[in-house]
Amino acid sequence: MSLPDFAIEVSGLAKTYPATRNMPAKEALKGIDLKVERGSIFGLLGPNGAGKSTTINILAGVTNKTAGLVKVWDIDIDQHPRDARAAIGVVPQELAVDVFFTPREALEVQAGFYGVPRKERRTDELLAVMGLTDKAKAYVRALSGGMKRRLMVAKAMVHTPPVLILDEPTAGVDVELRRQLWDYVQELNRQGVTIVLTTHYLEEAEQLCDTIAIVNHGKVVACEPTPKLLRTLDTRTAVITPTEPLLAVPSLGAFAAKLQADGRLAIDFKTNETGIDAVLTAVREAGIGLKDLSIREPDLEDVFLALTYGADHAAA
Repeated sequence: MSLPDFAIEVSGLAKTYPATRNMPAKEALKGIDLKVERGSIFGLLGPNGAGKSTTINILAGVTNKTAGLVKVWDIDIDQHPRDARAAIGVVPQELAVDVFFTPREALEVQAGFYGVPRKERRTDELLAVMGLTDKAKAYVRALSGGMKRRLMVAKAMVHTPPVLILDEPTAGVDVELRRQLWDYVQELNRQGVTIVLTTHYLEEAEQLCDTIAIVNHGKVVACEPTPKLLRTLDTRTAVITPTEPLLAVPSLGAFAAKLQADGRLAIDFKTNETGIDAVLTAVREAGIGLKDLSIREPDLEDVFLALTYGADHAAA
């Protein structure tokens, strides 16, 4: 059997939560279309309430969709729900572990849920790679938050799924654990596991993800390879190092400038309206000597804000 081109395919995915006595009906997803290439690290980003968790819960078989087509590893979740769930591992945002089990017991029980034969179980291997070998027989309630987070990742991998979804996996963990988690995730990816990641740490997504989709108000507002997405903003920043220290922000005509703490001058300009030559002309006309110049490209945070919060303000 050949491997699918796409680990996940979502078309026209919609979800409406029915009205209750205290709440009106809520349209959480409004026709999501996504294709996650096999073997990629795919970022699914968006502000709180955008629809990320609802999408993940539908993929995991936890939430029923209202409409649309969803395939995991080329398996339709409606036609073969058990096979689809077996092809995916999910690390949820919430810490969901039985505190009266040991990590070893938790992994053995999880493997049993997925019907993994005892001789094929990877309990010791997973405990080792997640740095939990010395805690294998301790009760989960005695583990730190970071260790519980590692255990959640191990639980998601007991059945060796080809697709792994990480929902805010580094929320509330320290820098060292975050680095260890990403090292392990990247190693899994090198072994062929497709990773879907949600995170509020935009620098993580920028560094790790091959492709990023941004969801806002239940719709996909952008889905591009990461380098292409970063080029969607036409705003650049010229960072000027003056030959003489500046005491105040100079007037540069049409250009807005900010004096930075290190004495450099940051000047924003739009590449579709003007070029760096016009910026330098304005600097010279203001009597500022130029010692050094650099151009700052937009980062993922700039793009994210422009496509989400910027769009919200425009709609208002």
